[in-house]
Amino acid sequence: MASETTCVLSLAGFDPSGGAGLLADIKTFEQHKVYGLSVSTATTLQTENKFYSVEWEKIETVLKSVDVMLDSYTIQVIKIGIVPSFDYLFQLVRHIKSKNAEIKIVLDPIIKSSTGFDFQKTIDQKELVSVLKNIYLITPNVQEAIQLTNTNDSKEAAKLLSEYCNVLLKGGHNKSEIGVDYLYANGNCIELKPTMTDLHAKHGSGCVLSAAIVSNLALRKDLKNACIDAKKYVEQFLNSNKSLLGFHHV
Repeated sequence: MASETTCVLSLAGFDPSGGAGLLADIKTFEQHKVYGLSVSTATTLQTENKFYSVEWEKIETVLKSVDVMLDSYTIQVIKIGIVPSFDYLFQLVRHIKSKNAEIKIVLDPIIKSSTGFDFQKTIDQKELVSVLKNIYLITPNVQEAIQLTNTNDSKEAAKLLSEYCNVLLKGGHNKSEIGVDYLYANGNCIELKPTMTDLHAKHGSGCVLSAAIVSNLALRKDLKNACIDAKKYVEQFLNSNKSLLGFHHV
């Protein structure tokens, strides 16, 4: 591969509908003109409307695949999507950092699928903190932020999480401020308001957002602009049609 090619890596699940997970990530990477590499953490059976099952990949297999990707390509930013447990996640993060401490990891903390399937039943706070200290950015929605911290307020939850890493609190599920995201970084909170209205919900929109942020960071945008531009990309994705499966185009 040409040395000037910008590569990014997604560690996520395979969704046969193509709306979420690895396929959604790769589509997003392509639109941002970065080369997407991928390692599957799970094989799911789902459509945009229903989740049927998941089969998890063994951690040993995933770590071996990560080694091959990192040894073969220059990768500065990695996205992590669905994983079966925080211990699994901890092993992934620790392994990546042992290979290259400078890699930025963006974590999309998928606790429950958009169709209601619980990926992780319990959250160990000690393990969570250990992971977050090695993460560059975490992108929870309102419910995920609350569940991760056992608090009742999503903004307070995001502030707590931001003690360990940067946090983008997504507002797509916030009925009081629909579409308003909050970026917590370096002790500051930046409000990111939507630029489009009357958008249509999409299966996998969270995956698309985090993949777009990864792409922008790999293209050397700073965190604020990486998030702002990713939000605009997702709005175009949401506005691509009225169905739950969106088209990727810019």
